[in-house]
Amino acid sequence: MGRVTERRRTIRIRGGAVTTRPDTLVAEEPLEIRLNGKPLAITMRTPGDDFALAAGFLVSEGVLGEGSEVQSIVYCAGATADGVNTYNVVDVKLAPGVVVPDITLERNVYTTSSCGLCGKASLDAVRTTTRHPIADTPPVRVEPALLSALPDRLREAQRVFDRTGGLHAAALFSPEGELLDIREDVGRHNAVDKLVGRALTDHRLPLSQTILLVSGRASFELVQKAVMAGIPMLAAVSAPSSLAVDLAAESGLTLVGFLRGPSMNVYAGEHRIALEAAVNQG
Repeated sequence: MGRVTERRRTIRIRGGAVTTRPDTLVAEEPLEIRLNGKPLAITMRTPGDDFALAAGFLVSEGVLGEGSEVQSIVYCAGATADGVNTYNVVDVKLAPGVVVPDITLERNVYTTSSCGLCGKASLDAVRTTTRHPIADTPPVRVEPALLSALPDRLREAQRVFDRTGGLHAAALFSPEGELLDIREDVGRHNAVDKLVGRALTDHRLPLSQTILLVSGRASFELVQKAVMAGIPMLAAVSAPSSLAVDLAAESGLTLVGFLRGPSMNVYAGEHRIALEAAVNQG
């Protein structure tokens, strides 16, 4: 199995001084996801949590909604001509009776580490109907001060980022601010898939009492992944896209962007933010 980090020779120039030394870089390798033995998608990812990544991807595609729908997830031996197991091919076998949407098997997506939607024919193809509609039972309500503290907690838990500076992170928090899980990957969508996939295999879907925090921007695909997992609140340290805001509003998701210190923008679902607390603090 590939390593999370690798070492490469680099020439450093600092203040006019030139030195040669090894540098620690985040690893990036392709992962082919197969469904019942048939190639489905290839994503560029940081090795690790590959089974969770594959499961989470299938949740976002609308193939999976419950952990019981997975019979097995394995690495494919003999994936190369010489029969070597590269640990870069994963096969997800569905439990008997689980229906596979035809569009999923026809699509054959190639996914880069920066875009989880490459190859989609249209935006309509990704507006998948979730089996875990966002519900407020019980309602999630968070004070702005609690949200403000989450990015620092996320950063403190990023172990690989400290060594490479090259990873995105996604974390799940409770409404009380407790860190429930964190995953890192060269692709932000992969990090979210790893979180969701782990929740699926642990039979914890829907994630109706969680806050999803991502280290980068909030794209349409990240909002979709949150909605498919039943997550009621998504916060990002950077900007959302217009389509992300539209989908959040349509789906009932609370979307927060530019979460930096005490400042943030609420783009949708403001009913879950205790705005009166912010006014009182101000």
